[in-house]
Amino acid sequence: METAKTGWPVSVSFHQEVDVSRGCVLVKDFTGMVSNLFSARLLWLDDEPLIPGKNFRVEIGTKTVPGTVMSVKYKIDIDNGNHVPADIIYKNEIADCQISLSEKVVLNKFEECEILGGFILIDRVSNMTSACGVIQQGIRRLNNLVWQETDVDRQMRAAQKGQKPRTLWFTGLSGSGKSSLANALEKQLLALGKHTMLLDGDNVRIGLCRNLGFTHQDRIENIRRVAEVARLMNDADLIVLTAFISPYIQDRENARNIIGEGFVEIYVSTPLEVCERRDVKGLYRKVRKGEISDFTGISSVYEPPVKPEIRIDTSRCTLDEAVEQIINRLRPDI
Repeated sequence: METAKTGWPVSVSFHQEVDVSRGCVLVKDFTGMVSNLFSARLLWLDDEPLIPGKNFRVEIGTKTVPGTVMSVKYKIDIDNGNHVPADIIYKNEIADCQISLSEKVVLNKFEECEILGGFILIDRVSNMTSACGVIQQGIRRLNNLVWQETDVDRQMRAAQKGQKPRTLWFTGLSGSGKSSLANALEKQLLALGKHTMLLDGDNVRIGLCRNLGFTHQDRIENIRRVAEVARLMNDADLIVLTAFISPYIQDRENARNIIGEGFVEIYVSTPLEVCERRDVKGLYRKVRKGEISDFTGISSVYEPPVKPEIRIDTSRCTLDEAVEQIINRLRPDI
């Protein structure tokens, strides 16, 4: 056959071995771009606002890849077409933004090719369409960056250390016992001869994320940075323990997607009244006095994990018993 029409089942043969799957593009005299970063204009459809840093499934043509809205340039005033500065986009607003993809795909301007120039954003948790939009242009600044493969890989490091890398992601309210539990677990893992690294929320805020505040956007970026660091440490075959409130389901799913295999979500489900009674850092007292206006669990939402790999309520067991429960759940993978 020389041609095929939409809806026909076809088989394509190549002269050499080529990895082709759904979403790949066969084209002659290509005028588009292959990139993982592009600028776009989108219509926001979701009831929840769009905040830069949020991760979606991005569908372009028949290709679907993970992607992140990196920044919002401005929104469009629909009455006069003016550009209005904006950091957050609400339902039915139109905005220009930059979107980063997890891999390079074939792109085109919408006016040149509607199929490869249009896209939708799909919420990774609800599976709802959050936005639709058009590609304005591909951005080339990441095109010259290539992941450097090294001769010493994760498998070789794992064989040397005799362990399987993991990221044990502790989440829960302030005062739930995340840090104490992660610290006690790390000591037990060390006693078992394991190689570990503990990333604590406050410690990371003091250093790596010291330029971030506690807005929704900054919280998203904080968790993204931690996940990227944890992934690199997993590549070094370390067992990484993280102790972060990480209040939003979407952020924790983003972390899972970044880290990949080996992500273990541990929900420290200690009730709010117990956390407030402990008040180890005195934060709840400050909240009740009105000294802190945005505090997770009281004035700011905490979204509990739906299906965590491990659930621990530190009000129902001792620290040693909680550590033993986690160790038993992790065997034989450690």
